[in-house]
Amino acid sequence: MTTDNRGELVLRVVPRLTEINSNGHIFGGWILSQMDIAGGIVAGRLARGAVATVAIDGMKFISPMLVGDVVAVYGREERRGRTSLGIRVDVVATRGVDQQEVDLTSGLFTFVALDEEHRPRVLPEG
Repeated sequence: MTTDNRGELVLRVVPRLTEINSNGHIFGGWILSQMDIAGGIVAGRLARGAVATVAIDGMKFISPMLVGDVVAVYGREERRGRTSLGIRVDVVATRGVDQQEVDLTSGLFTFVALDEEHRPRVLPEG
């Protein structure tokens, strides 16, 4: 896995044509789902088990995602509580023949560690 100042590269995907909204851009809900998947991967590894998304804070769409963009989703731990983790998720597109990198969106996803009964559990030492 690659890391840089954005954190760990968790996913690299290309949206399908079925993900286009009425403006000709990629649907924001698709981007959000990719962010939740990536954040959950990072949180699950740090929690060493099951996690659930409980909040998304400070989500901002910076630039539209275009058909043909290659999307990279990065994640990193930003905060840690007793049972919860705040995972910063950043999305960057690689676009065009010149392979320009464009920041698309960012958000802070909060995940809670779950026990076998699907109740919050204390996180392992970090």
